[in-house]
Amino acid sequence: MAPIQASPEGTYGTKTRRWVRKLIDSLARRQIDSYRRAGGTGTYGPRRVKWLNRPLVLLITKGARSGLERTVAINGFADGDDAWLVVASNGGSAHHPAWFKNMIQHPDDVWLQVGARKVRVRGESLTGAERDEAYGRIANTITLYAGYPKKTDREIPVVRLTRVAG
Repeated sequence: MAPIQASPEGTYGTKTRRWVRKLIDSLARRQIDSYRRAGGTGTYGPRRVKWLNRPLVLLITKGARSGLERTVAINGFADGDDAWLVVASNGGSAHHPAWFKNMIQHPDDVWLQVGARKVRVRGESLTGAERDEAYGRIANTITLYAGYPKKTDREIPVVRLTRVAG
């Protein structure tokens, strides 16, 4: 399995105002807490977030600079047995999301919570036709992803997270 590789960051992309980022961060913390309280079932289950109709998982990484545990709620797409795809879109920003940078810096400290099950995973960057095909499948499932490549000049990474035995 090839390690996670970062494509170059872009020169343009979407920008989020500071107050919007604070609001999003606050809502994200509530979403993570609700997911954990419900054991990954119900509205915050691994299959779909009802009001968004999107698959949701929790990604746990070690901070690239801080070394502290970081958790984000992201869309996770099942990819066979014990594997999931995640997209480092950052909403079409010119920069990769922090969780992606964390995985590059600490590839052995990545966990995924799918429902009530928390598993250690290893990430692999998809490239070429495999990446394009996976991104296309995801964009067909959640059409919002189809617009992100038009907003930035960076290649949006797709990462396959595979359960680590043991």
